[in-house]
Amino acid sequence: MKAIGFLVAAILVCLAIACAGCTSSSSPTAQTGSDSTTASSGSSSSALTTSPTDAMPKNIAVTITVDEKDYLGKIPVKFDGGQGQGNVKSITCTLIRADGTTQTMTLGSNKGDQINLDGTRGSGSLTGQADRVQVFVTMNNGQTYKVADVLREYRSRA
Repeated sequence: MKAIGFLVAAILVCLAIACAGCTSSSSPTAQTGSDSTTASSGSSSSALTTSPTDAMPKNIAVTITVDEKDYLGKIPVKFDGGQGQGNVKSITCTLIRADGTTQTMTLGSNKGDQINLDGTRGSGSLTGQADRVQVFVTMNNGQTYKVADVLREYRSRA
């Protein structure tokens, strides 16, 4: 009887782990003209470690897509809309390149808006340097959500 109870508990724990994925809603991206590039001090390897994103409430959720880096090093970021699209105050997208420099762009909130971040191009090898993209959405109520934190590696035309 104790073995069955242990087996049921183990199965429930496994199901809980399998169901507990990170739920991240992405946020909008439309270029409004703010673009800055700075060099950061410190190790670039520590800057290229992603961290968990925030889960937005369903009634104000928006979606952003950070696509794969192309062979020219461009990283497309696109706003896909969502229920909270009208509540978006600002969207900030930060690119941390493999060499430690950063690029920050402020984005609009119209569905379909897209920007291309200038990532690290690489040398044409099949494996290349990764860049980190973080997207933050600030809502009209002042709450800020990190909706994307991803690494994008250079890929060649192979």
